[in-house]
Amino acid sequence: MSNTFKISINGKTKEYTGKVKIIDLIEGDPHEYIIATVNNRLRELTYEVYYDAEVVLYTVKDYLAIKPYETSLRYIIAMACSRAFPNHKIKFSYNISRSIYISLLENKKPFTSEEFKLLKKTMDDIIKADYPITRKIMTNEEAESFYKEKGFEDKIGILKYRPEKTVHFNECDGYLNYMYGQMVPSTGHIKYYRLRQFGNGIIVQYPRSEEKGNIPPFEDAPVYGSTLKESYNWSKMVKCDSIAAINRHVENEGAIDFINLCEQHHNNMLADLGKQIKQNSDSIRLICIAGPSSSGKTTFANRLRIELLSIGIKTIRISIDDYYLEKKDIPLDENGNVDLECLEALDVALFNENMLDLINGQEVTLPHFDFQKGCRVPGRTIKLDPDEIIIIEGIHALNEKLTSLIAKHQKFKIFIAPQAQINLDNHNPISLTDLRLLRRIVRDYQFRNASAEETMEMWPSVRKGEFKWIYKTQENANYVFNSLLPYELCVMKTFALPLLKKIDYNSPHYILANRLVKFLKYFVDLDTKWIPCNSILREFVGGSCFDV
Repeated sequence: MSNTFKISINGKTKEYTGKVKIIDLIEGDPHEYIIATVNNRLRELTYEVYYDAEVVLYTVKDYLAIKPYETSLRYIIAMACSRAFPNHKIKFSYNISRSIYISLLENKKPFTSEEFKLLKKTMDDIIKADYPITRKIMTNEEAESFYKEKGFEDKIGILKYRPEKTVHFNECDGYLNYMYGQMVPSTGHIKYYRLRQFGNGIIVQYPRSEEKGNIPPFEDAPVYGSTLKESYNWSKMVKCDSIAAINRHVENEGAIDFINLCEQHHNNMLADLGKQIKQNSDSIRLICIAGPSSSGKTTFANRLRIELLSIGIKTIRISIDDYYLEKKDIPLDENGNVDLECLEALDVALFNENMLDLINGQEVTLPHFDFQKGCRVPGRTIKLDPDEIIIIEGIHALNEKLTSLIAKHQKFKIFIAPQAQINLDNHNPISLTDLRLLRRIVRDYQFRNASAEETMEMWPSVRKGEFKWIYKTQENANYVFNSLLPYELCVMKTFALPLLKKIDYNSPHYILANRLVKFLKYFVDLDTKWIPCNSILREFVGGSCFDV
């Protein structure tokens, strides 16, 4: 007798006998959907269900659909490139305006207008044909032979670090590639994308869930773009632009040399930053530091203070948090909750007044926010020396409204964030956001007694605040500090994996945790004992000298 089981999908439950593909359960046009969950496991639409299951379908309006959509889009681009100009090798990287950047690897040659048009036409033809995307399993040895035959040397190095013995390639009308993620069932599901020539390469934009499934308007960001380029050039120069290259550093040169190489890069940036401030120290009175969550702002502010002290510049740090309004006076967000991240949660007028009075040489009694009482109380009374500079740090530090009474030439603005330009291979870049989330998971567990699930629960709200308040101000920065330490991914594996593996199968955060586990497994382990006590990484894993 055949096994009978029930599947619930879109509020309807039916009985089935024998295996059934998710895509065959969909009423209406299946191309509207990208991915599904089956009993809280992320599954491709070609997955066959043969047991009692609750199936949830996701479109480009949903967060869970965006990664598979973007992965499938990169696959189609790589496929189109192989057809349109088979002698070219391309590389994908994440870039400005929440986009993907395609660059040619041959002598950094730019795409011509003719090549751009041909790529677009070839992509459109592939999408219109709605070719099925299927799986083909190869052993690691077979995959290595295939990569050598195709000249994909960049894809060979990572095979050594795969715990699995096989590779699940995606096959589409004779084209083979492995993209390290879930895919759509056919090319016709990738309906929305936008290409534009940009510099020597091509910018690819795609739908974003935070934009309700729309493609956001393109916004040029020359400061941010320049930082990404510098990050790539440095990582390429010291050979740590891929996971395999990072692992080879640890295995061949040893942890000590690699750690110190990365830390010295930070030291060099701090020295450069110090020189720039020194050159304008007669006019600079306020140093403003901002960046997204888990960028290392606190440690950076301390290291900058010491760097400036070493070249004869005295500083004093003032906390923006001491200017919070009482809870009853803080605006509510769209969900009716107190919005602690909005600028209006701060007493902007008092902050401006205090900063201006200090810069003008007056004695000021600063407020101190007592978080237990939920209100401000009198804090320390200070007066700046004539050559002393104020340092402020926080999500609104670069917002002109926060310091509107201070003349622009008196302010030096610094944006800090880990700007990773590291790939699994040329077709698979690593997410910058995932790195910061891992930092925050580890830090919150170490110092805030919070589980990985609690951190993940807050993360969408954190990201929303970053888009609203932080990223728009980064182009105003006088200096962008890249807080990435390429060796840290090997360290994060040690700290984060046990926390992520604790997350139960039925948790709403299991899918994200599982994706991060799959990402971390490629890195070799690295001991923390050689990490300097003043490293930005110590802010997250513990042992910072600034905590003493």
